[in-house]
Amino acid sequence: MPNSEIVHRFDEKRGKFKPYGLTFEVWVPDVMRKPDRHNEIEINFFPERGITYLFQGSRVTIPPKSFALFWGLVPHQIVDFSESAPYFVGTIPLSRFLEWKLPATFVERVLKGEFLIDEPGDYSSYDKLIFRQWIDDYAENRGVDASLLEVRARLLRMADRVLDTRARSLIKIYDGEISQIERIALFIAQNYDRPIKVADIGHAAGFHPDYANSVFKRTFGMTLTEYIQQERIGQAQRKLISTDTSISDICFECGFNSINRFNAAFKKINKCTPREYRKKFFGFI
Repeated sequence: MPNSEIVHRFDEKRGKFKPYGLTFEVWVPDVMRKPDRHNEIEINFFPERGITYLFQGSRVTIPPKSFALFWGLVPHQIVDFSESAPYFVGTIPLSRFLEWKLPATFVERVLKGEFLIDEPGDYSSYDKLIFRQWIDDYAENRGVDASLLEVRARLLRMADRVLDTRARSLIKIYDGEISQIERIALFIAQNYDRPIKVADIGHAAGFHPDYANSVFKRTFGMTLTEYIQQERIGQAQRKLISTDTSISDICFECGFNSINRFNAAFKKINKCTPREYRKKFFGFI
């Protein structure tokens, strides 16, 4: 069987935050009973049928012949698909993605938890062909460097289509800071439900807290405190619509120490209360 025809599917037993590393594979969709989380940038291409993810507390439907990109550290879960048609999946280590110095606004949108979709176009047949080439190169351990150059070029073209033409500055991050930024993001994802401080994060990353905050803001476009709050609210959104756990229990499970602070933070981001959000979306997966 050709390498591009070996199919993979989500392993329900895989550990949370277990890395995939650099991969290019063919997958078939399954409705996932739990979200996946990993610290790679994930690329999907759907040559025949689209699927629907639960992502950041919302349903995101990707149409056929679309090229999609998101950060795997954001909980993502397939909740619907029209037909079990194979699709292509690539996972790119975050450090490699940051080294590519893609347009700053493009990187910020990904790292802020946005699901970016390059809508179907005349280049869809090219995406299918080139993704199969990446899969074969990776499986046969040849031409991987060429494949990565092609992936970067494909993301640059995607950035041209999904960004405002004026948003073309490059992200201001130095090579020596990339591994620390990875540690910061992973530390927050693993500890958002605890009372963590900027000093704790700086220690985990090997930075002075003030410097950690500065580096993080240059990369993510927000402070560490804002990002922690975003992580907690994102987890709360998912729990509100996919479980019947009480709102007060969700508040404390997501790291808030009072209902009032939880309600205020939730309303600031979602323009509605947790109760209103649950009433609108509960059970929609």
